[in-house]
Amino acid sequence: MVRINKVYTRTGDKGETALVGGQKVPKDSLRIECYGTLDELNAVLGLVRTSLEGSPGGPRLLPIIARVQNELFNLGAQLATPDADRYEGQPIIEQRHIDALEAEIDELNEGLPALESFILPGGGWSSSYFHLARTVCRRAERLAVRLSREVDLGLHAVGYLNRLSDALFVFGRWVAQQDGAAEPLWEPEKT
Repeated sequence: MVRINKVYTRTGDKGETALVGGQKVPKDSLRIECYGTLDELNAVLGLVRTSLEGSPGGPRLLPIIARVQNELFNLGAQLATPDADRYEGQPIIEQRHIDALEAEIDELNEGLPALESFILPGGGWSSSYFHLARTVCRRAERLAVRLSREVDLGLHAVGYLNRLSDALFVFGRWVAQQDGAAEPLWEPEKT
């Protein structure tokens, strides 16, 4: 496991950071931007978790979000590891992670009303945080697609982020329903 004794090291003061294996790269490189956005997404999911603590939907969604936060940390480590420095047993995103998200999407979407318009972010605190997480996830996905043109991200990194953003959308709708909150709908003429 990781052991952190000192929070600051001063090694990044000149604008570089080290990848897994020690290779130095600029802090604004696409790889760093990509896994930094996963870190941002994970922080937003922390807001989701906190907001779910008082929600009727919390008991169903809290274990899912806790699992996803760990998966995102694993994906960040996967993206921080150049091909030459990958090691046996390194946690990576696999098809089973995507399958789990798809099963949860299908289960929770089943009881939701059909969409007749786009949804505006809202529908209570938990739903709003899910929508924020979804938008950060979409940005992470776009960055991962760009990064995948330069380096091998593994078979499932981009697909996982794509499915996760879908899941966050459904989770936001589902928790709004559980909370008894109306979902604000896009009304194009209301401008």
